[in-house]
Amino acid sequence: QDAPLTLCSFALPARQFRMPVSQRQALRASRARAFSTACVVALSLGLIVGAWPLVFTAGNSHLPYVVGTHHSGGTLAASTAAGPWRQRASGSLMARKALNVDLSGKVAFVAGVADTSGYGWAIVRELANAGATVIVGTWPPVLKLFQMTLKKSATDEARKLDDGSLLNIEKIYPLDATFDVPEDVPEDIKTNKRYAGVGAFTIQETVEQIKQDYGKVDILVHSLANGPEVTKPLLETSRKGYLAASSSSAYSLVSMVSRFAPIMPKGSSVVSLSYIASERVIPGYGGGMSSAKAQLESDTRTLAWEAGRKYGIRVNTISAGPLKSRAASAIGGDGKKTFIERAIDYAVTNAPLTNPLYAENVGTSALCLLSDLMAGVTGVTLYVDMGLHAMGQGIDSPAFEGLNIGGQAADES
Repeated sequence: QDAPLTLCSFALPARQFRMPVSQRQALRASRARAFSTACVVALSLGLIVGAWPLVFTAGNSHLPYVVGTHHSGGTLAASTAAGPWRQRASGSLMARKALNVDLSGKVAFVAGVADTSGYGWAIVRELANAGATVIVGTWPPVLKLFQMTLKKSATDEARKLDDGSLLNIEKIYPLDATFDVPEDVPEDIKTNKRYAGVGAFTIQETVEQIKQDYGKVDILVHSLANGPEVTKPLLETSRKGYLAASSSSAYSLVSMVSRFAPIMPKGSSVVSLSYIASERVIPGYGGGMSSAKAQLESDTRTLAWEAGRKYGIRVNTISAGPLKSRAASAIGGDGKKTFIERAIDYAVTNAPLTNPLYAENVGTSALCLLSDLMAGVTGVTLYVDMGLHAMGQGIDSPAFEGLNIGGQAADES
């Protein structure tokens, strides 16, 4: 309980018994000074006593006097048990125990999810953990397969949330982000058996369906990339293949932000996924994909400005390290190892942090960017790659043979 604030009082005589005026004035002044001094002392003691539980519990994991709470929508607010003194104390005497994110009431649309092994799925899981209503967009040719996969018990572990419940995707929309409106869809796609029976799948049609179903989108995630000639060196990439990579992997973000923004409330957030090939040479990541990732990061900055001013939404991207997902494994290799396996080996050997990169690392980073914890951040490329982006040389190079660098023992052979 709060320590009571004690004020001192004095019993003054009803009459002054014919004391001279000068003496009465002096007595009043003396008593006033004593009263003021007593009040200051009492106030100080009251504050110290009241603050003492705060100091005493600063190392207590339960923090009973200062509690971090959130209102629906994920806005972080530091609240206190009672009184302005404790509000001040929470900032000056103690740090928050934790920063929790509550996305209850938020609608999150994650585009580009088709399995439970990639970064897109990891983001879906973290958003669901935080209480968001999660809906996804899946490429039509694999839509039915993905829906069937989620019904199998083999995915239960991947669907398990932190509270033990199973992740429930509210709705899966067919989405081919290569096409903005129905008029863009060529005849060979319209008649393709892999697209048969899925319904509307262009970006604008998806926006309209989500608006009808949920009324809004608070969180938009672009987890899309496709380069039909990704295994070809840039010198051998055709114009068609290069532009296809740009269209699917970069312009799709521009189109999605443009078309989703009108149904996104002010304060909403967008995150996309990039790769270090946008700014460094990564042999084997070809077909114009490195160019597409560079476009994606450049467009992120411009969209942050334009969408920020016009709609009040934030746009960021994550440059994620290599992960052996289904999509990455399809890039191919030299017969011994796939491209992504070699990329992972290189990263573990040369990154400042030698821990393997897990999808969860990107998932939690995306959650932070998408929540109000990062309300002041937009237009950034956040590297989640164990620090690999910072390296200028590979320490496994023969040039460093015999040197004790990077915490490795010197070669004594």
